[in-house]
Amino acid sequence: MSAGSVTIVLPAFNEEARLESALDELFGYLRRRGEQARDGAPGAGHLPEIVRVLVVDDGSTDRTTQIVRARPETGNPDGDGHGTLALLSVPHGGKGAAVRSGMLAADSDLIVFADADMATPPDQIPLLVEALVDHDVALGSRIQPDGSDMRGSQPLYRRLLGRAFHAFASIWVVGDVKDTQCGFKGFSREAAHRLFAAQRITSIVFDVELIYLARRNGLRIAVVPVRWYDRRGSRMRASPALATRVGWDLLRIPLLHRGSAKAAKA
Repeated sequence: MSAGSVTIVLPAFNEEARLESALDELFGYLRRRGEQARDGAPGAGHLPEIVRVLVVDDGSTDRTTQIVRARPETGNPDGDGHGTLALLSVPHGGKGAAVRSGMLAADSDLIVFADADMATPPDQIPLLVEALVDHDVALGSRIQPDGSDMRGSQPLYRRLLGRAFHAFASIWVVGDVKDTQCGFKGFSREAAHRLFAAQRITSIVFDVELIYLARRNGLRIAVVPVRWYDRRGSRMRASPALATRVGWDLLRIPLLHRGSAKAAKA
């Protein structure tokens, strides 16, 4: 059965500098509803008829919420093909907590989360939707079919940290998923509510926990190569404290869910 609705969840914390232009890009794409977008990418005509956008404000102290409320798409009735926009405000708890709140609040057939700066452009959303026809989870990957890696545009220190992170994560938690941290993933409603209800990690490692839970629960996982652009302005800064938190969270993911497989089979 084809999906009739999709919600796009955008976590945002103090994104006033980037959110307006990102929403312009997203809704401009949704309004065109064509079969083809730029450079041969699929157009919004490949999306379900009902498209909802949910911005989850993670306790911002700038104008993030005002920007969303002032948008013409806020409160737009469903069914006109242009998409609707809603705002969910939650106490500041980090990206993982904000994404979890949005995914559990959404009730569409399919639910996608993406970075609020549109680092993965909107014309990649149909690729996740297509993968979810016969999969429960679709993981956007910046590694392309020819082996090239779009993360090459990142600063050198972030690439080196990423390699170290992946080496540990692949051995201990996720197996052969080469790009766990792409902030662009899609789920069926059932898979989203099941996985995010069980999510315990709220740091930047939350993606790894979701993949681990999906594998442990026997869900069908698709890896989808997507376009991605390094949008500067990230507030993540490498530090000993961050490295310690990431290492600790990776280490404890399997320990937190020792009973998940037994519960899934019960």
